[in-house]
Amino acid sequence: MVTAETVDRGSSLFALPSAVAEAGVWAHDFAVKYVRPAAAEYDEREETPWPVLQDAARAGLYTPEFAAMAPQDPSGLMMAVVFEEIYWGDGGMGQALLGTFLPAAALFGAGTPEQIRTWLPAFFGTADEPAVAALCASEPDAGSDAAAIRTRAEFDERSNEWVLNGVKTWATNGGIAGVHVVSASVDRELGARGHALFLVPPGTKGLSQGQKFRKHGLRASHTAEVVLDDVRIPADLVLGGKGKLDERLAIAREGRRVRVPAAMAAFEMTRPAVAAAAIGVARAAYEYTLEYAKTRRQFGRAIIENQAIAFMLADMATDIDAARLLAWRASNMFAQGKPLARAEGSMAKLRAGEVAVRVTDQCVHILGGNGFTRDYPVERWARDAKIFTIYEGTNEIQRILISRAITGLRIE
Repeated sequence: MVTAETVDRGSSLFALPSAVAEAGVWAHDFAVKYVRPAAAEYDEREETPWPVLQDAARAGLYTPEFAAMAPQDPSGLMMAVVFEEIYWGDGGMGQALLGTFLPAAALFGAGTPEQIRTWLPAFFGTADEPAVAALCASEPDAGSDAAAIRTRAEFDERSNEWVLNGVKTWATNGGIAGVHVVSASVDRELGARGHALFLVPPGTKGLSQGQKFRKHGLRASHTAEVVLDDVRIPADLVLGGKGKLDERLAIAREGRRVRVPAAMAAFEMTRPAVAAAAIGVARAAYEYTLEYAKTRRQFGRAIIENQAIAFMLADMATDIDAARLLAWRASNMFAQGKPLARAEGSMAKLRAGEVAVRVTDQCVHILGGNGFTRDYPVERWARDAKIFTIYEGTNEIQRILISRAITGLRIE
């Protein structure tokens, strides 16, 4: 069992506050007791682990209260520490348990206080009947190019409703969510500046699940298309309120600068947490392989006594710690209200994703034939790791954002 001391894996620069360390112990214990025992089963079944979601709700981990409290941690590190521990348990289960925190971040970032109070509980449901929420941003022809989305939101003055039409893809919890948070264009001529986020309540007519994707990794997490066919929602379900949206659109039409579109702002908020998730997967594989190398014998000695193996493990430990500090730095800066002027969030996600892929690949290699079988968990961790270089902004997109930040130029 971990302690507050073992959870604090950083340097003195980021000595963990006691509340954060305790949250890390709590999340780690939950991962040991509930996540790891069920991980292989739900990976094979490719199903959402509803019983584990229920366990998480009863433990207080999967609740609107925790979702509201964790981001208020003044150090900014609580969410990063919790994400690392849960994804250390398993990547797919972690995505299933914490995927709702992305639409929750969009709600916190763009919603009014009244919208947050009203809708956050519906994102999570209850301990007896947990629910999930979905952020629907990507489209079949608009993944990284968010400005190219075709989903339209038109306001019907007669009924005082928004009418949404379009197809979303790669939506975590898409189609099975209670509440869908949908990014749509209100004014196509404004590009990304004409986008807004809309809350689509449970049971809304016209919203349906399209294709469910059979994925390479994170298979315990549901990912699907979401089809919106004349979906009608009340006027007040645009995040931030219609009055504020009209004001922002008017400013954009005058050619003046407006704030980052809401969906992109949500990704900016969650990049350090995504980096922490990648670190959790990498750490799981590294720790397992370290112990394996101590007991696996070849040519009369443990394979860890071979310099080639020991050096690989040394590099893994170094890379994981370095990536964690990048994630913690970005998390801390965000919490302190400091601008991420050098794209520190993108730096964290970029490095952590690449570390996760490299570490898990090397772990499979060290286990040899065993690592290539489903009898050992490293192959699952390797499958899960790849997504961290792709979703919520590919590594190429992160490099564009970083290069723009450090040069001040419009790098394309």
